[in-house]
Amino acid sequence: MTAMTGNGARIDVLVVGAGPTGLLLAGDLAAAGLAVTLVERRPHGISNLSRALVTHARTLEQLDARGLADEIVKGGHPIAALQLFRSVRLDPSRLPTRFPYVLFTPQYEVERVLERRALDAGVTFVHDAEVVGVEQDGTGVTVRTVPGEHAGPDARAAEYRASYAVGADGVHSGVRQALGLPFPGKTLLSSVILADVRLARKPDQAFTVNAVEDGFCLLTEMGDGWYRITGWNRRNQALRDNEPLELDEVEELLRINFGTDFGITECRWKSRFHSDERQSPSYHEGRVFLAGDAAHVHSPAGGMGMNTGLQDAANLSWKLVAILRDGADPRLLDTYQAERHAVGRIVLRMSGTLVRVGILHSGPARLARTALGALLTRVRPVSDRAAGMITGIGIRYRADRGSHRLTGRRAPDTELREGRLYELLRGGRFVLVTAGEPPAGVPDRIATARWTSDRRTTVLVRPDGYVAWASDEPDPAGLRAALARWAGPHT
Repeated sequence: MTAMTGNGARIDVLVVGAGPTGLLLAGDLAAAGLAVTLVERRPHGISNLSRALVTHARTLEQLDARGLADEIVKGGHPIAALQLFRSVRLDPSRLPTRFPYVLFTPQYEVERVLERRALDAGVTFVHDAEVVGVEQDGTGVTVRTVPGEHAGPDARAAEYRASYAVGADGVHSGVRQALGLPFPGKTLLSSVILADVRLARKPDQAFTVNAVEDGFCLLTEMGDGWYRITGWNRRNQALRDNEPLELDEVEELLRINFGTDFGITECRWKSRFHSDERQSPSYHEGRVFLAGDAAHVHSPAGGMGMNTGLQDAANLSWKLVAILRDGADPRLLDTYQAERHAVGRIVLRMSGTLVRVGILHSGPARLARTALGALLTRVRPVSDRAAGMITGIGIRYRADRGSHRLTGRRAPDTELREGRLYELLRGGRFVLVTAGEPPAGVPDRIATARWTSDRRTTVLVRPDGYVAWASDEPDPAGLRAALARWAGPHT
């Protein structure tokens, strides 16, 4: 099932947006042998002024399943614990993962690695092109573009025809707008400050955050001597996004939160923006899907934005491969909405709660925040659950009634006789883990492995590292049905 561009080139999936979400998705699809075109309205080149700085454990696991995590970790700053306000400490060091920490690395470093992978896999990039129209029918999607604002004088409008399209083009998504999908929600904070600076005095920690009566501030080490400042001052909340941001306002934000401005010696970039909470009721319409900020947007608290988008991509990519390459039932794509919309709703709640707790104004409310911080910090089950949800390790998908207790859960990385689970997932493969020899009739494209222990459960792990099906007893018929549902009928 393929479609064509006007010049006859085949396109299986057209991806719009070359941020982390679009790059991961496009790279996955192309690595699986699909023809992928990625359209981006910006000129070519990765900006070093991106907002995201945090890569959480579950995202690192997804990157590990693509052979990319070690490189990204090597260039970042692993932090064993996060100090959230003076009384709240988040400790991911006890999480059951190969990555029991929060990694601080700029978004542009993640994009650099993902772009290289996408290019190596054969993705066709089209820059300086803005989506202005999306139409679809029973066989494909037609996407119309016009030259972007930085396009050269010879640039022309274009039309692309693909079997499926994915809008990963951010909060102002042209794909979402072309489909007429709503984006309900509200502005949570106005005049949030961002600045990248060098400091004369180094803070005690690579990441620190505090909230006072008049606002909050996050100070994060970015590497190469640069620090990212993210914060909000209640007294300046009426200022619009386009109001000039002077350096003395940035210095004041630091002083009221940390008692010092650390001596800013250089500022390479500064801006202000408003923080929204929004989510599209539908992540797809027909053959067109939304992912990342095009589908959901929330506050930067908890550093969950880029991570949620990358996990959207990891969820959707293998399903498109199963449909287009392996002949799976197209209804499999409905699980993207069911699974990822629910996660997006959870993330909106968590990030919104963190911000609201951070900007509490009255004395009694701030005392309550201190008590909550003590609970999160000192009561281990509560602390571990909070760390699991924020890092994504604790996220699970709803399973059908009567399913095995493991179905829908994240499959932890496990040492198997044939190797580590997340290494076996590389190449976008399913992995069937059994107690002994695999049952007959398992397709060659499904990797098989055996427990190193005396465990008897048979587990089918999806390419995104979640359990598709499991059974404690031999169940050949159940396994065949699960393979046909999730991986396609070809054997």
